[in-house]
Amino acid sequence: MSEKHDFGIAPVTCHAFSKDRNGLAMSLNDSNVKIYKKSGSKWDETDTLSEHGQRVTSIDWAPNSNRIVTCSADRNAFVWMPEDGKWKQVLVIPRINRAATCVKWSPKENKFAVGSGSRLIAICYYDDENNWWVSRHIKKPIRSTVTCLDWHPNNVLLAAGSTDFKSRVFSAYQKEVDERPGACSWGTKMPFGALMAEFSNGGGGWVHSVSFSPSGTLVAWVGHDSSVSIVDSSKGNELVVIKESFLPFMSISWVTENSLVAAGYDCNPMVFSVDGGKITCQGKLDVPQQKESGTMSAMNRFKNLDKKATDSDSSPEMKTQHQNTITQVSIHTGDKSNASKIATSGVDGNLIIWDLKSLEKSIAGLRIS
Repeated sequence: MSEKHDFGIAPVTCHAFSKDRNGLAMSLNDSNVKIYKKSGSKWDETDTLSEHGQRVTSIDWAPNSNRIVTCSADRNAFVWMPEDGKWKQVLVIPRINRAATCVKWSPKENKFAVGSGSRLIAICYYDDENNWWVSRHIKKPIRSTVTCLDWHPNNVLLAAGSTDFKSRVFSAYQKEVDERPGACSWGTKMPFGALMAEFSNGGGGWVHSVSFSPSGTLVAWVGHDSSVSIVDSSKGNELVVIKESFLPFMSISWVTENSLVAAGYDCNPMVFSVDGGKITCQGKLDVPQQKESGTMSAMNRFKNLDKKATDSDSSPEMKTQHQNTITQVSIHTGDKSNASKIATSGVDGNLIIWDLKSLEKSIAGLRIS
């Protein structure tokens, strides 16, 4: 039902899979990007991308073109292309003077967006003449660091969350690479940089993650005020918010048109459903394992206590598989319209792959549809 991979003691800042899911790019809270290849049940390190000068903050792996884009606190972004068994670096000109915080390929993979601490979003596209990626900026009315991005299925609209507590939908139409977009539920005219919508749930939390639904009609985001918010553009931008006893979430992704998975400081991915203008928490994916009954030999008990450097009554070990904050949720198998497996990575250095279909059958009351 879940597959756990341990990458050591360093936190996993971000990760991305190749299209066949046999490749994995990962940053372990430093300036390097590690490339792994699946070998049986393990991941073997095959390469290290080490051009960044500071901590890598985001990675995205384009499924069709097989290109990797990375960004970093060093204010740079790089595109990496496979060539003769190695990864060739292609220059990107983001023109930002603060850390790059997030990066995301568009659905057609002909451009990507970079969020930054410069209170702007850089939309980057390829310049054949100079063999580099150039950028145009979306600035107004962003008032603080852009923390998260997600593309609409039409390859033009872009959702962005920031530390000014708001989520916005912009037009990232780029005439050099895009066909003129048709009207959709978010609007009809979409010139570059146009603010299509702006939302606040009334709370005071930084927006950590934002995600368009498979149809692009709904947009969801999670904030540091322990909230999950969803806007339906087909109903006049109707906003619904849920706040319960859970801790803040760091990442969110749709897994069907009406279901999404969020994860964060609770160290346990949660499933939410949207129906009739209401958000409902369906349950948690990580069911605590029951401790084995029976007696433990004196030697095994001693080894166990020595390993944890504590006594059994005050063990700090959590009951969840992730032992610290989950930093990212991504779709492993399927897509947003019908995901069968998702992956989570966290501060504990672990990457866990969850089989949603098996979990739905085994966890009472869990419904993902």
